[in-house]
Amino acid sequence: MLGPGLLVAATGVGAGDLATASFAGSFLGIGILWAAVLGAFLKYVVNEGLARWQLATGATLIEGAVDKFGRVFGWLFLPYLLLWSFFVASALMSACGVTLHAMIPLFDDASDGKVVFGILASVVGMTLVHLGGFSLFEKVMRVCIGIMFVTVVVTAALLWPGTGEVAQGLLVPTIPNLEGNGLTWTVALIGGVGGTVTILCYGYWIREEGRSGGEYLRTCRIDLGVAYAMTAVFGVAMVIIGSNIEIVGGGATLIVSLAEQLEGPLGPFGKWMFLIGAGGAVFSSLLGVWQAVPYIFADTWTLLRRRNTAQENQGKGHTVDTKSLPYRGYLFAIGIVPMSGLVMSFQEIQKLYAIIGASFIPLITLGLLLMNGRADWVGEQFRNRRMTDSVLLVILGFFAWIAWRALVK
Repeated sequence: MLGPGLLVAATGVGAGDLATASFAGSFLGIGILWAAVLGAFLKYVVNEGLARWQLATGATLIEGAVDKFGRVFGWLFLPYLLLWSFFVASALMSACGVTLHAMIPLFDDASDGKVVFGILASVVGMTLVHLGGFSLFEKVMRVCIGIMFVTVVVTAALLWPGTGEVAQGLLVPTIPNLEGNGLTWTVALIGGVGGTVTILCYGYWIREEGRSGGEYLRTCRIDLGVAYAMTAVFGVAMVIIGSNIEIVGGGATLIVSLAEQLEGPLGPFGKWMFLIGAGGAVFSSLLGVWQAVPYIFADTWTLLRRRNTAQENQGKGHTVDTKSLPYRGYLFAIGIVPMSGLVMSFQEIQKLYAIIGASFIPLITLGLLLMNGRADWVGEQFRNRRMTDSVLLVILGFFAWIAWRALVK
């Protein structure tokens, strides 16, 4: 019951989430814990809408969008996916490389360690996905999720600022001024919790689990509820950790800086515990992207090449063939081509990825408003209720504002 939701949550929590939550905690303190919870809730609403569409129609959101809005949607989405894949893959390789170099400092030059270990992490990820399929992928991800969640939460517990302060930060929304930057960091925390394009992966993973039809809606809601509750707890834990230290550095280097500063209050054990947890976070993100994003490409590519429409295939519950050329080809492409981005600074890669990814949530939210808003498309049982539409409109406006700010900057 809790498989696909945990996978999408773990894939969505990477180096960017570690950095954003830590920065927010360091700059603003634990008074903004509520923002991490709100961010997880907003992503839950979006992912629940995606699952509801697929269970009602039998089609993935990509299939439905191509069928309802035409192939032009697929041709517009495909170059976006290629661009997003390059930058997110480069960012994940860099994060894995820096984290592994901090744990195993074999190189005098940290940049050399980042490149070598980043390439190694990518090769390991490709091998696991290529040889093991979904079954092995799910087992490895469960281990990574457990390591990531337990170590980060235990670290936060060791740095616990007090139950009263934490409760106030969760229940009494405040936004510190921070010389006019408080709102910016609060918005970044809300928008940074969870994932962007990786939300689409949930539809393919519930197909792998054999979930099709309305009877699985309650199961998916429980699955996603637990997953995003864990995402919220992870975000809260990182804010607490960040509030106890002085931030030095940014991007992937932040992980190393956090670990070194934690050695003071927690000792070597605390430092290594956090490094292991951070390693689990960034590698689970890499592995999740390597396994699931080729689904999205193969699905889109197949839709654009076949003559029959997505409507004719709705309800069949077919899965993307992971042995097909589009899936395997994209797996190796996403694992190899972005290695060239390792020569760039992680901060630059992360910035470009953030700009590209910032526009996706409002787009998928708009799609869910339109597609799940029509009873003739999904049935009255699965149609958006007024409360859902209200939340989606808030999400649309919120993330559209974030996307605009990112593009302007």
